[in-house]
Amino acid sequence: MRPDGSCELVAADEGELLVHDEHQEDGSLAFALSRISHTPHGPTPIGIFRDVERPVYDELMSEQLETATAESGPGDLAALLNSGDTWRIG
Repeated sequence: MRPDGSCELVAADEGELLVHDEHQEDGSLAFALSRISHTPHGPTPIGIFRDVERPVYDELMSEQLETATAESGPGDLAALLNSGDTWRIG
């Protein structure tokens, strides 16, 4: 890997080689590896570049709703619609 963060292809006997760990939290190396392409007909890396366990959106949203319900109660939609500034159309 170059100091600027880019990668280059080298022969296996040329000094230190980079060993990629797809479980790293930082995705910069995985991104750099995904951009390697020597020539249109040369070697192109394939495989799993990044495999990190992170919560998905629906899990985070469910957790947020559970926390809000625990802190403020289940809520009342009718009371919400009839409170504060309301208006009629038509």
